[in-house]
Amino acid sequence: MGKIWCAQRFAGATLCASLSVAAAVVGAPLVDAQTAPSSPPKTTEQAFKNIQVLKGLASDQLIPSMQFIAASLGVECDFCHVEGAFERDDKKPKLAARKMIQMVFAIDKDHFDRHRQVTCNTCHRGSVHPVAIPALAGAEPATRALARSVDAEPSGDPAPEANRPSADPILEKYLAAVGGREALKRISSRVAKGYVSVGGHQVPIEIFAEAPDKRVSILHLPNGDNVTAYDGHSGWLGSPGRPPRPMPPSEVEAAQLDAELYFPARLKEIFAQFRVGPDDKIDGQEVSLVRGLRDPRPPVELYFDKQSGLLVRMVRYADSPLGLNPTEIDYADYRDAGGVKIPFRWTIARPGGRFTIQVDQVEQNVPIDAAKFEAPPLPAAADRPPSR
Repeated sequence: MGKIWCAQRFAGATLCASLSVAAAVVGAPLVDAQTAPSSPPKTTEQAFKNIQVLKGLASDQLIPSMQFIAASLGVECDFCHVEGAFERDDKKPKLAARKMIQMVFAIDKDHFDRHRQVTCNTCHRGSVHPVAIPALAGAEPATRALARSVDAEPSGDPAPEANRPSADPILEKYLAAVGGREALKRISSRVAKGYVSVGGHQVPIEIFAEAPDKRVSILHLPNGDNVTAYDGHSGWLGSPGRPPRPMPPSEVEAAQLDAELYFPARLKEIFAQFRVGPDDKIDGQEVSLVRGLRDPRPPVELYFDKQSGLLVRMVRYADSPLGLNPTEIDYADYRDAGGVKIPFRWTIARPGGRFTIQVDQVEQNVPIDAAKFEAPPLPAAADRPPSR
Protein backbone atom coordinates (compact mmCIF):
# COMPACT_ATOMS: atom_id res chain seq x y z
CA MET A 1 0.00 0.00 0.00
CA GLY A 2 3.04 2.30 -0.06
CA LYS A 3 2.19 3.73 -3.45
CA ILE A 4 -1.37 4.36 -2.34
CA TRP A 5 -0.08 6.31 0.66
CA CYS A 6 2.11 8.27 -1.72
CA ALA A 7 -0.94 9.22 -3.75
CA GLN A 8 -2.55 11.11 -0.89
CA ARG A 9 -0.88 14.43 -1.59
CA PHE A 10 -2.52 15.35 -4.82
CA ALA A 11 -4.52 18.38 -3.58
CA GLY A 12 -7.07 17.15 -6.09
CA ALA A 13 -4.38 16.46 -8.67
CA THR A 14 -0.78 16.37 -7.42
CA LEU A 15 1.06 13.10 -6.90
CA CYS A 16 3.71 13.24 -4.20
CA ALA A 17 7.07 12.30 -5.62
CA SER A 18 8.52 10.00 -3.01
CA LEU A 19 7.68 11.77 0.25
CA SER A 20 9.84 9.22 2.00
CA VAL A 21 12.86 10.93 0.43
CA ALA A 22 14.70 12.96 3.04
CA ALA A 23 17.65 15.21 2.52
CA ALA A 24 20.56 13.79 0.63
CA VAL A 25 23.50 15.63 2.18
CA VAL A 26 21.53 16.08 5.40
CA GLY A 27 20.67 13.99 8.37
CA ALA A 28 17.78 13.66 10.77
CA PRO A 29 16.12 16.97 11.58
CA LEU A 30 16.99 18.80 14.78
CA VAL A 31 13.43 20.19 14.85
CA ASP A 32 10.41 20.12 12.59
CA ALA A 33 11.22 21.97 9.39
CA GLN A 34 7.66 23.35 9.23
CA THR A 35 7.60 26.11 11.78
CA ALA A 36 4.55 27.85 13.15
CA PRO A 37 3.26 30.61 10.88
CA SER A 38 4.24 33.33 13.36
CA SER A 39 7.81 32.09 13.66
CA PRO A 40 10.58 33.45 11.42
CA PRO A 41 11.47 30.98 8.66
CA LYS A 42 14.32 28.64 9.50
CA THR A 43 17.24 27.86 7.23
CA THR A 44 18.21 24.30 6.36
CA GLU A 45 21.10 24.24 8.83
CA GLN A 46 18.82 25.50 11.61
CA ALA A 47 16.17 22.86 10.96
CA PHE A 48 18.30 19.81 10.09
CA LYS A 49 21.49 18.18 11.28
CA ASN A 50 24.69 17.82 9.30
CA ILE A 51 23.97 20.25 6.46
CA GLN A 52 27.14 20.55 4.38
CA VAL A 53 26.15 21.92 0.97
CA LEU A 54 22.62 23.33 0.84
CA LYS A 55 23.18 25.93 3.54
CA GLY A 56 21.29 29.19 3.79
CA LEU A 57 18.19 27.94 1.97
CA ALA A 58 14.72 28.15 3.48
CA SER A 59 14.15 24.83 5.23
CA ASP A 60 10.95 24.19 3.25
CA GLN A 61 13.08 24.03 0.08
CA LEU A 62 14.93 20.95 1.30
CA ILE A 63 12.29 18.29 0.61
CA PRO A 64 11.56 19.58 -2.94
CA SER A 65 15.31 19.43 -3.60
CA MET A 66 15.45 15.83 -2.40
CA GLN A 67 12.39 14.95 -4.48
CA PHE A 68 14.22 16.32 -7.51
CA ILE A 69 17.30 14.18 -6.77
CA ALA A 70 15.12 11.10 -6.22
CA ALA A 71 13.30 11.62 -9.52
CA SER A 72 16.52 12.33 -11.44
CA LEU A 73 18.25 9.15 -10.20
CA GLY A 74 15.21 6.90 -9.72
CA VAL A 75 16.06 6.19 -6.08
CA GLU A 76 14.54 6.39 -2.59
CA CYS A 77 15.82 7.64 0.77
CA ASP A 78 17.83 4.58 1.68
CA PHE A 79 20.04 4.92 -1.39
CA CYS A 80 21.92 7.74 0.34
CA HIS A 81 20.72 7.56 3.95
CA VAL A 82 20.85 5.24 6.93
CA GLU A 83 17.23 4.63 7.89
CA GLY A 84 16.52 6.12 11.31
CA ALA A 85 19.84 7.99 11.38
CA PHE A 86 19.71 10.40 8.46
CA GLU A 87 22.47 12.59 9.88
CA ARG A 88 25.13 9.88 9.50
CA ASP A 89 27.58 9.85 6.60
CA ASP A 90 28.00 6.07 6.42
CA LYS A 91 26.96 5.62 2.79
CA LYS A 92 29.19 6.57 -0.11
CA PRO A 93 26.31 7.79 -2.33
CA LYS A 94 25.55 10.50 0.23
CA LEU A 95 29.13 11.76 0.05
CA ALA A 96 29.02 11.57 -3.73
CA ALA A 97 25.74 13.52 -3.79
CA ARG A 98 27.41 16.45 -2.03
CA LYS A 99 30.16 16.54 -4.63
CA MET A 100 27.70 16.29 -7.50
CA ILE A 101 25.58 19.18 -6.18
CA GLN A 102 28.69 21.33 -5.89
CA MET A 103 29.69 20.30 -9.41
CA VAL A 104 26.40 21.32 -11.08
CA PHE A 105 26.34 24.59 -9.14
CA ALA A 106 29.86 25.34 -10.39
CA ILE A 107 29.03 24.45 -14.01
CA ASP A 108 26.01 26.75 -14.03
CA LYS A 109 27.99 29.53 -12.34
CA ASP A 110 31.04 29.31 -14.62
CA HIS A 111 29.40 28.50 -17.95
CA PHE A 112 25.77 29.67 -17.82
CA ASP A 113 25.95 32.96 -15.92
CA ARG A 114 24.35 31.30 -12.87
CA HIS A 115 21.25 30.26 -14.83
CA ARG A 116 20.11 26.76 -13.91
CA GLN A 117 20.85 24.85 -17.13
CA VAL A 118 22.70 21.76 -15.88
CA THR A 119 21.02 19.64 -13.20
CA CYS A 120 21.15 16.09 -11.85
CA ASN A 121 18.68 15.06 -14.53
CA THR A 122 20.90 16.40 -17.33
CA CYS A 123 23.08 13.30 -17.05
CA HIS A 124 21.14 10.76 -15.01
CA ARG A 125 17.71 10.74 -16.68
CA GLY A 126 16.19 8.44 -14.05
CA SER A 127 19.24 6.21 -13.69
CA VAL A 128 21.70 5.87 -10.81
CA HIS A 129 24.52 6.01 -13.34
CA PRO A 130 24.82 8.88 -15.84
CA VAL A 131 23.28 8.05 -19.20
CA ALA A 132 26.22 8.12 -21.60
CA ILE A 133 24.67 6.46 -24.67
CA PRO A 134 22.10 8.29 -26.80
CA ALA A 135 18.57 6.86 -26.79
CA LEU A 136 17.34 4.96 -29.83
CA ALA A 137 15.00 6.72 -32.24
CA GLY A 138 11.38 6.56 -31.13
CA ALA A 139 12.14 6.18 -27.42
CA GLU A 140 9.76 8.38 -25.45
CA PRO A 141 10.96 10.34 -22.39
CA ALA A 142 9.17 9.74 -19.10
CA THR A 143 7.26 12.97 -19.71
CA ARG A 144 7.45 15.63 -22.37
CA ALA A 145 8.29 18.08 -19.64
CA LEU A 146 11.61 16.39 -18.88
CA ALA A 147 12.81 16.92 -22.44
CA ARG A 148 12.60 20.71 -22.24
CA SER A 149 14.55 23.44 -20.51
CA VAL A 150 11.65 25.26 -18.87
CA ASP A 151 13.90 27.70 -17.01
CA ALA A 152 14.72 29.35 -20.31
CA GLU A 153 11.18 29.43 -21.72
CA PRO A 154 9.96 33.02 -21.25
CA SER A 155 13.27 34.78 -21.89
CA GLY A 156 14.27 32.29 -24.60
CA ASP A 157 11.54 33.45 -27.01
CA PRO A 158 13.14 36.13 -29.23
CA ALA A 159 9.99 36.93 -31.23
CA PRO A 160 8.74 40.51 -30.78
CA GLU A 161 5.46 40.79 -28.88
CA ALA A 162 3.60 42.05 -31.96
CA ASN A 163 4.60 38.96 -33.98
CA ARG A 164 3.48 36.39 -31.43
CA PRO A 165 0.15 34.62 -32.04
CA SER A 166 -2.55 35.54 -29.53
CA ALA A 167 -3.78 32.97 -27.03
CA ASP A 168 -7.21 34.66 -26.86
CA PRO A 169 -8.98 32.50 -29.50
CA ILE A 170 -7.78 29.30 -27.81
CA LEU A 171 -8.80 30.43 -24.33
CA GLU A 172 -12.18 31.70 -25.54
CA LYS A 173 -12.89 28.41 -27.32
CA TYR A 174 -12.05 26.54 -24.10
CA LEU A 175 -14.42 28.70 -22.06
CA ALA A 176 -17.21 28.18 -24.61
CA ALA A 177 -16.54 24.43 -24.75
CA VAL A 178 -17.13 23.97 -21.01
CA GLY A 179 -20.40 25.89 -21.18
CA GLY A 180 -19.48 29.58 -20.95
CA ARG A 181 -18.86 32.07 -18.17
CA GLU A 182 -22.49 32.39 -17.04
CA ALA A 183 -22.96 28.63 -16.76
CA LEU A 184 -19.80 28.36 -14.67
CA LYS A 185 -20.90 31.15 -12.35
CA ARG A 186 -24.14 29.32 -11.64
CA ILE A 187 -22.10 26.57 -9.95
CA SER A 188 -21.44 27.36 -6.29
CA SER A 189 -20.27 23.97 -5.07
CA ARG A 190 -19.43 20.49 -6.28
CA VAL A 191 -19.22 17.08 -4.60
CA ALA A 192 -17.57 14.28 -6.55
CA LYS A 193 -17.14 10.62 -5.62
CA GLY A 194 -15.12 7.92 -7.32
CA TYR A 195 -11.91 5.99 -6.87
CA VAL A 196 -8.15 6.27 -7.30
CA SER A 197 -6.32 3.58 -9.27
CA VAL A 198 -2.70 3.20 -8.22
CA GLY A 199 -0.36 0.26 -7.86
CA GLY A 200 -3.06 -2.20 -8.95
CA HIS A 201 -5.44 -1.05 -6.21
CA GLN A 202 -8.64 0.99 -6.27
CA VAL A 203 -9.29 3.30 -3.34
CA PRO A 204 -12.49 5.32 -2.77
CA ILE A 205 -12.17 9.10 -2.94
CA GLU A 206 -14.44 12.05 -2.20
CA ILE A 207 -13.79 15.60 -3.41
CA PHE A 208 -15.60 18.64 -2.02
CA ALA A 209 -15.24 22.01 -3.77
CA GLU A 210 -16.80 25.38 -3.02
CA ALA A 211 -16.58 28.62 -5.00
CA PRO A 212 -14.37 30.35 -5.57
CA ASP A 213 -11.34 28.37 -4.37
CA LYS A 214 -11.95 25.90 -1.56
CA ARG A 215 -11.30 22.19 -2.01
CA VAL A 216 -10.79 19.11 0.13
CA SER A 217 -10.00 15.59 -1.11
CA ILE A 218 -10.47 12.57 1.12
CA LEU A 219 -8.85 9.27 0.18
CA HIS A 220 -10.39 6.42 2.17
CA LEU A 221 -7.52 4.01 2.89
CA PRO A 222 -8.03 0.75 4.81
CA ASN A 223 -6.20 2.17 7.84
CA GLY A 224 -7.85 5.61 7.80
CA ASP A 225 -8.35 8.72 5.70
CA ASN A 226 -5.76 10.78 3.88
CA VAL A 227 -6.92 14.38 3.57
CA THR A 228 -5.64 17.20 1.36
CA ALA A 229 -7.41 20.52 1.95
CA TYR A 230 -7.14 24.11 0.76
CA ASP A 231 -9.39 26.78 2.30
CA GLY A 232 -8.72 29.61 -0.15
CA HIS A 233 -5.72 30.90 1.81
CA SER A 234 -3.69 27.97 3.11
CA GLY A 235 -3.64 24.20 3.02
CA TRP A 236 -3.37 21.31 5.44
CA LEU A 237 -2.75 17.57 5.22
CA GLY A 238 -3.88 14.60 7.25
CA SER A 239 -2.92 10.94 7.14
CA PRO A 240 -3.53 7.86 9.30
CA GLY A 241 -1.42 7.67 12.42
CA ARG A 242 -0.08 11.23 12.13
CA PRO A 243 -1.37 14.55 13.44
CA PRO A 244 -2.66 17.04 10.85
CA ARG A 245 0.02 19.34 9.50
CA PRO A 246 0.29 22.47 7.34
CA MET A 247 0.72 22.01 3.62
CA PRO A 248 4.33 22.71 2.57
CA PRO A 249 4.76 25.90 0.52
CA SER A 250 5.96 23.84 -2.43
CA GLU A 251 2.48 22.27 -2.66
CA VAL A 252 0.33 25.33 -1.96
CA GLU A 253 0.57 26.72 -5.52
CA ALA A 254 -0.67 23.43 -6.98
CA ALA A 255 -3.51 23.34 -4.45
CA GLN A 256 -4.53 26.86 -5.45
CA LEU A 257 -4.82 25.91 -9.12
CA ASP A 258 -6.78 22.75 -8.34
CA ALA A 259 -9.18 24.64 -6.07
CA GLU A 260 -10.19 27.17 -8.74
CA LEU A 261 -13.82 26.20 -9.37
CA TYR A 262 -14.07 28.78 -12.17
CA PHE A 263 -10.68 27.97 -13.70
CA PRO A 264 -11.72 28.30 -17.41
CA ALA A 265 -13.16 31.76 -16.74
CA ARG A 266 -10.29 32.99 -14.58
CA LEU A 267 -7.26 32.14 -16.69
CA LYS A 268 -6.47 35.79 -17.46
CA GLU A 269 -6.59 36.61 -13.75
CA ILE A 270 -4.44 33.65 -12.72
CA PHE A 271 -1.70 34.26 -15.32
CA ALA A 272 -0.07 37.58 -16.16
CA GLN A 273 0.81 36.63 -19.74
CA PHE A 274 0.39 33.83 -22.26
CA ARG A 275 2.67 32.42 -24.95
CA VAL A 276 1.36 30.18 -27.72
CA GLY A 277 3.70 27.26 -28.34
CA PRO A 278 3.99 24.89 -31.28
CA ASP A 279 1.07 22.59 -32.08
CA ASP A 280 1.48 19.02 -30.87
CA LYS A 281 -0.37 15.70 -30.64
CA ILE A 282 -1.60 13.83 -27.57
CA ASP A 283 -2.93 10.30 -28.13
CA GLY A 284 -3.18 11.06 -31.83
CA GLN A 285 -5.27 14.21 -31.34
CA GLU A 286 -3.96 17.61 -32.45
CA VAL A 287 -3.55 20.05 -29.57
CA SER A 288 -2.66 23.71 -29.12
CA LEU A 289 -0.09 24.62 -26.46
CA VAL A 290 -0.49 27.77 -24.37
CA ARG A 291 2.03 28.63 -21.67
CA GLY A 292 0.70 30.63 -18.75
CA LEU A 293 3.39 32.90 -17.26
CA ARG A 294 3.56 34.07 -13.66
CA ASP A 295 7.07 35.45 -13.14
CA PRO A 296 9.18 34.56 -11.28
CA ARG A 297 7.44 31.19 -11.03
CA PRO A 298 7.86 28.51 -13.71
CA PRO A 299 5.32 28.55 -16.56
CA VAL A 300 2.26 26.31 -16.58
CA GLU A 301 1.71 24.50 -19.88
CA LEU A 302 -1.87 24.05 -21.06
CA TYR A 303 -2.75 21.75 -23.98
CA PHE A 304 -6.15 22.23 -25.65
CA ASP A 305 -7.79 19.81 -28.07
CA LYS A 306 -7.93 21.69 -31.38
CA GLN A 307 -11.26 20.16 -32.32
CA SER A 308 -13.25 20.35 -29.06
CA GLY A 309 -11.36 23.22 -27.44
CA LEU A 310 -11.25 21.36 -24.11
CA LEU A 311 -8.20 21.26 -21.84
CA VAL A 312 -6.62 17.80 -22.17
CA ARG A 313 -3.29 18.27 -20.39
CA MET A 314 -1.63 20.54 -17.86
CA VAL A 315 2.10 20.41 -17.08
CA ARG A 316 3.30 22.42 -14.10
CA TYR A 317 6.53 22.62 -12.17
CA ALA A 318 7.43 22.90 -8.50
CA ASP A 319 10.64 24.87 -8.15
CA SER A 320 13.55 23.74 -6.00
CA PRO A 321 17.15 24.94 -5.64
CA LEU A 322 18.34 21.96 -7.70
CA GLY A 323 15.74 21.93 -10.46
CA LEU A 324 12.09 21.75 -11.43
CA ASN A 325 9.84 18.89 -10.31
CA PRO A 326 7.25 18.32 -13.07
CA THR A 327 3.66 17.17 -12.71
CA GLU A 328 1.65 16.19 -15.78
CA ILE A 329 -2.15 15.95 -15.53
CA ASP A 330 -4.26 14.51 -18.36
CA TYR A 331 -7.98 15.32 -18.35
CA ALA A 332 -10.48 13.02 -20.07
CA ASP A 333 -14.03 11.67 -20.00
CA TYR A 334 -15.65 15.11 -20.13
CA ARG A 335 -19.35 15.03 -19.24
CA ASP A 336 -22.10 17.54 -18.63
CA ALA A 337 -22.73 18.21 -14.95
CA GLY A 338 -25.25 20.89 -14.12
CA GLY A 339 -24.79 22.71 -17.41
CA VAL A 340 -20.98 22.69 -17.52
CA LYS A 341 -18.56 20.13 -18.90
CA ILE A 342 -16.00 18.78 -16.46
CA PRO A 343 -13.48 15.92 -16.71
CA PHE A 344 -14.53 12.76 -14.91
CA ARG A 345 -11.04 11.24 -15.24
CA TRP A 346 -7.60 12.67 -14.39
CA THR A 347 -4.30 10.87 -14.84
CA ILE A 348 -1.51 12.41 -12.80
CA ALA A 349 2.14 11.60 -13.58
CA ARG A 350 5.38 12.50 -11.86
CA PRO A 351 8.84 11.09 -12.60
CA GLY A 352 8.32 8.56 -9.79
CA GLY A 353 4.97 7.19 -10.94
CA ARG A 354 1.38 7.88 -11.91
CA PHE A 355 -2.19 7.30 -10.76
CA THR A 356 -5.71 7.86 -12.11
CA ILE A 357 -8.74 9.44 -10.48
CA GLN A 358 -12.05 8.27 -11.97
CA VAL A 359 -15.19 10.07 -10.85
CA ASP A 360 -18.50 8.23 -11.18
CA GLN A 361 -20.83 10.60 -9.31
CA VAL A 362 -21.05 14.42 -9.32
CA GLU A 363 -23.51 16.71 -7.55
CA GLN A 364 -23.55 20.46 -8.18
CA ASN A 365 -24.79 23.26 -5.92
CA VAL A 366 -25.21 21.08 -2.85
CA PRO A 367 -24.60 22.46 0.65
CA ILE A 368 -21.20 21.60 2.12
CA ASP A 369 -20.48 21.93 5.82
CA ALA A 370 -17.96 24.78 6.24
CA ALA A 371 -16.08 22.60 8.73
CA LYS A 372 -14.97 20.40 5.81
CA PHE A 373 -12.48 23.08 4.74
CA GLU A 374 -11.30 24.11 8.19
CA ALA A 375 -8.01 22.78 9.47
CA PRO A 376 -8.23 20.90 12.74
CA PRO A 377 -6.01 22.18 15.56
CA LEU A 378 -2.45 21.91 14.27
CA PRO A 379 0.23 20.94 16.80
CA ALA A 380 2.86 23.50 17.72
CA ALA A 381 6.25 23.09 16.05
CA ALA A 382 7.76 21.59 19.18
CA ASP A 383 4.96 19.01 19.40
CA ARG A 384 4.91 17.87 15.78
CA PRO A 385 6.87 14.75 14.82
CA PRO A 386 10.16 15.31 13.01
CA SER A 387 9.70 15.73 9.26
CA ARG A 388 11.91 14.11 6.70
